[in-house]
Amino acid sequence: MDTQILEPAVIQAPAPINLAALPPTPGMVDFYDQPVRIQLNHFEHKSLSDWACNIAVGCCHGCLFCYVPAVSAKFLAKKLKAKYGIDDPDAQWGDYVLLRPLDEELLLADILSAEKRPAGKLSVDGGRAIMLCTTTDAYQTITVPDLALQRRLNEERSRTVRRIIELIRDHSTLRIRILTRGALARLDFDLFATLGDRLLFGMSLPTLNDRLARIYEPNAPSPTQRLATLRLARDRGLNVYVAVAPTYAECDEADLRATLTAVKQLDPFTVFHEPINVRAENIARITEHARAEGQELNTAVFANPNSWRVYAMDSLRMVQRLAEEVGLLDRLHLWPDSGLESESAFQAIRKADWVQRHGDVKLTKEQKAELKRLNDAAYIEHTAWLQGWWSRISEWPGCVRAAYTPPQLSAVSPFTAPTLAELTAQP
Repeated sequence: MDTQILEPAVIQAPAPINLAALPPTPGMVDFYDQPVRIQLNHFEHKSLSDWACNIAVGCCHGCLFCYVPAVSAKFLAKKLKAKYGIDDPDAQWGDYVLLRPLDEELLLADILSAEKRPAGKLSVDGGRAIMLCTTTDAYQTITVPDLALQRRLNEERSRTVRRIIELIRDHSTLRIRILTRGALARLDFDLFATLGDRLLFGMSLPTLNDRLARIYEPNAPSPTQRLATLRLARDRGLNVYVAVAPTYAECDEADLRATLTAVKQLDPFTVFHEPINVRAENIARITEHARAEGQELNTAVFANPNSWRVYAMDSLRMVQRLAEEVGLLDRLHLWPDSGLESESAFQAIRKADWVQRHGDVKLTKEQKAELKRLNDAAYIEHTAWLQGWWSRISEWPGCVRAAYTPPQLSAVSPFTAPTLAELTAQP
């Protein structure tokens, strides 16, 4: 059945809270001077959405691996300090949330513009979807010392999110993808249901280990709460997906298997995965936080870019293997980082592995030529595997497309150097 697109004149919104009338906000929770907008995103190989809608600058969850505060520090630092008293938006991530006001007329214009955008000007894997949210969380709990103010702030957040969803539903045929860590999303399950196959609800679930998650995501609801929320969404008949991402260096095979087994029971449309990629300046911060919690982290994988590449490939390969083991391979969507495509890095890692295995063994001219041939062939196979995942278009309910065939997993890591015997067994 075709969705009827209503005209702007029929909008009826509940009376908004008068933000200007609120008393001065303690700490670094305030209202941003720019309204909520819907904008084209710039995801590569993610297959999540074409547009993003973010309700705030900042996020209470304070995830220590998040890339967003670095962007804020680069582009908004002067404004955030001068106008909102935020001295270092990167280091203070998690301590500030600036809610964007809702201008329904402006937002509706964005929706109608998105609705009219030709398919040829959209990404092939965006699904004509708007994502809530990409740089903050739509269902975070805002906390401030003044409990009355806290209640009013959270009411405004809730009202804003619901109106965004209602406006998209009633004035377009666009889809909505929700990705959150917030268990508060269950309060909107009734609204989600009214969109049917136009809405996918997802949560980040990198591990089932609450104690480990608290190190990296100190203020976010626990994985236990998120899994319960996902189960409730499934039981309510919602279309769900899961981002097993970003998994941590401490997530071993048993941890990942347990997470994927629990995810399998949700019957998700898609299971995304990527390993953590911590920016260098955050490693000390995370390590300090872990020690305060009585834990030691595996920071060796972040020693240099190539040690991270080895870890990332091991994680991606392990998840592909485990997904096949638990019966999720047809739903799996890996997100390999673009940095894994570097040929110079690939060959450097293979060379380091060769030296570790064989030392300074002398090779004949023929063996050197064969070693180069094997390394070049391994790189071609490696990039074919990456391209296989980068070409993946994730599922949407109600959309019929050819079944995706995952790229074949090689028997050993592509970074593994050949044996001496392989050099003598030339074709």
